[in-house]
Amino acid sequence: MTPINRKILRDLWRIKGQALAIALVIGSGVATYIMSLGTLYSLEETRDAYYERYRFAQVFAPLKRAPQRLKADIADIAGVKTVETRIVKNVTLDIPGLSEPASGRLISLPETREQTLNVLHLRQGRLLAPGRPDEVLVNEAFALANEFKPGNTFAAIINGHKRTLTIVGVVLSPEYVYALGPGALMPDDQRFGIIWMEEKALEAAFDLGGSFTEASMTLERGVDASEVIAALDRMTEKFGGIRAYAQKDQISNWFVTNEINQLRAMGNVAPPLFLGIAAFLLHIVASRLVETERQQIGLLKAFGYSDGNVAWLYIKLVLIIVIFGIVTGLAFGTWLGRGMTELYTEYFRFPFLYYIIDGSIYITATLISITVGLAGALTSVWRAQRLMPAVAMTPPPPTSYQTFWVERLLRLKTLSEPSRMILRHSLRWPLRSGLSVLGTALAVAILISTIFFLDSMDRLVNVQFFQTQRQDVMLHFADAKSASSLSEVARLPGVLISEPFRSVPTRLVAGHWTNYENIIGLASDASMFRPLGDGFKPMKLPAEGLVLSKKMAEVLHVGLGDIITVEVKEGRRPVLKVPVTALVDEYIATPVYMDLAALNRLLGEDPVITGATLRIDKTRAAELYRELKDMPSVAAVSIREVLVESFRKTINDNLGLMIDFNIAFASIIAFGVVYNSARISLSERSRELASLRVLGFTRGEAAYILLGELALLIVAALPLGSGIGYGLASLWAESMNTELFRIPLVLNRDTFALAIVVVLVAAAISGLVVRRKLDTMDLVEALKTRE
Repeated sequence: MTPINRKILRDLWRIKGQALAIALVIGSGVATYIMSLGTLYSLEETRDAYYERYRFAQVFAPLKRAPQRLKADIADIAGVKTVETRIVKNVTLDIPGLSEPASGRLISLPETREQTLNVLHLRQGRLLAPGRPDEVLVNEAFALANEFKPGNTFAAIINGHKRTLTIVGVVLSPEYVYALGPGALMPDDQRFGIIWMEEKALEAAFDLGGSFTEASMTLERGVDASEVIAALDRMTEKFGGIRAYAQKDQISNWFVTNEINQLRAMGNVAPPLFLGIAAFLLHIVASRLVETERQQIGLLKAFGYSDGNVAWLYIKLVLIIVIFGIVTGLAFGTWLGRGMTELYTEYFRFPFLYYIIDGSIYITATLISITVGLAGALTSVWRAQRLMPAVAMTPPPPTSYQTFWVERLLRLKTLSEPSRMILRHSLRWPLRSGLSVLGTALAVAILISTIFFLDSMDRLVNVQFFQTQRQDVMLHFADAKSASSLSEVARLPGVLISEPFRSVPTRLVAGHWTNYENIIGLASDASMFRPLGDGFKPMKLPAEGLVLSKKMAEVLHVGLGDIITVEVKEGRRPVLKVPVTALVDEYIATPVYMDLAALNRLLGEDPVITGATLRIDKTRAAELYRELKDMPSVAAVSIREVLVESFRKTINDNLGLMIDFNIAFASIIAFGVVYNSARISLSERSRELASLRVLGFTRGEAAYILLGELALLIVAALPLGSGIGYGLASLWAESMNTELFRIPLVLNRDTFALAIVVVLVAAAISGLVVRRKLDTMDLVEALKTRE
């Protein structure tokens, strides 16, 4: 082994703690990059392969009822490749062991041929046998949540008749990777299931012989889906068509795609933070090494080593630290990526998993890390290379001690000498101190920008379920009913208050801007389902006109007083001109409201309702639920308590893992920054601190001078990190501002407190490690003259 290599190994052993801290920061950045992009590519590959292999439809056209002959007309639309028709109906379910009524979506399967689109993947049992109308297949998530196995039974209210259905198989479908029930924000697999039955059985049950209620299709390569959708809407209008939509707007696919986009954002944001901090740490470590090894550099050059040899010495030292971090990060990132992909595969119910180890990701992570590491040490290497032997052999000029302008400005003469030493040393190295503050602040910011999601979700739940929709139970009728039927609902056991609503499917047009949305008609005196105006305060609906959510107004580019064309998609399908009379705040979807009486008048119809909201006596809830299970007129039941529980569970499951990761990574950043700053300071001031010890200072007083500087920098970092965290949280909230979902920017005190405590704990641990080094310092060695 050459003398140079022995020197590198000795230097590494001497700074092993600092080197390990830097390597961990680099490894965290690399691991985050590999985990995020590896999981991202694997999910995309798995999703795309699943969609292609099981022929997930590209366009869907729901309608009320159409004859099978329409299938040929749809197939003749330019660009349509394959068409499959089916019957789709929502029903109420009675699940054994479940007190509340559940909901199900019945979907027909062809008997005489295989599926051409949305093909099922059998997980347990067998497929349907011809001539057995009460046999069904169910989606796996529903089966697992209710502990169903082939041979188990449950009841369903099908077109007014209660039927017992027998499960013969458990399946997966590309169409329901993410299954959402009516009115649900998050999956509730126990209370909502997808059920496949024989086509003839559903035709007979709903009196739909020779008819269908939904068409799905694939398109020729390169065909614009919007043109096909426009043709479909025109063709299906007279058959009760509401709106055809593309695969990208299909709710299950939207959620899967959104999750993938969040992974992409994590891969683009987190790694640069880690690597930037690693570059800073390498800079201060390399700078200090060059400064303390001036005489050694001079001797090396005096013995004939070239400037390039000396530069290569420090480059190799930096590369060893960086490569150790890279190898650690690649291994840990691969392990995390595989684990995350398996979790997502189980969560989304993919039938198979493709974990992609893309060499380009590993090469990119390696090259970026090496580049960043060398960039951080570049200045120090250049200084070592430029140092002349004669200059290097002399001690560096003494540091300038003076009264700084800050001290004069703040009149800190009253401070003790140790405290003034702390302040002066921090101000003497403004760049290093500033970067230490910034690094610690970023650790705080990462935590705040992650944990704020919990605050935002609490606010969203409060607004959606306790301010806007305050009902205990919401009923959705199978068909529109006369307003007088509300009295029947009011007589149900346990019902204290019942209020009607009506949902009318429409197409809203404002100039060149269009959007499909149901207009929700509410009673003028509604106390449970009530829109919120400015400042999220309850508002009374205007007697006339539309009340738009602010997001819908943004989508349609309209404001108060503007006229919107309303194309009604049911009944006589009138086209109406209606003014915008109010705007409301909403976090979920883009609802449009109207006074119920005004809506019925506008449509020229007698008072009609499509559902009711209920406030109930909780002690009689079980009795009410039993009654609802046997009501054929009720298509779906939404229970607020269940919705909130499901929402919170899904959010906690999804965010919990991300928060744990970020707490670990932020702790590594805080530890790395504080520990390296402390070790550098100890190295620089060892002679000074040893002198103070000899003069009578206790270990505690000497530690106060060293660690007090770190405490000062950390205190300065906390408000800065809080501000940066708020900014990052704001960017996250803005990036999730979609038509389906909006994240309110809410940060509670507890969020700031938790982020600060995590960073303080990491800093305290690093401080204790450095304190131990200080307590065991050899005073004689530290006081030796280096000349």
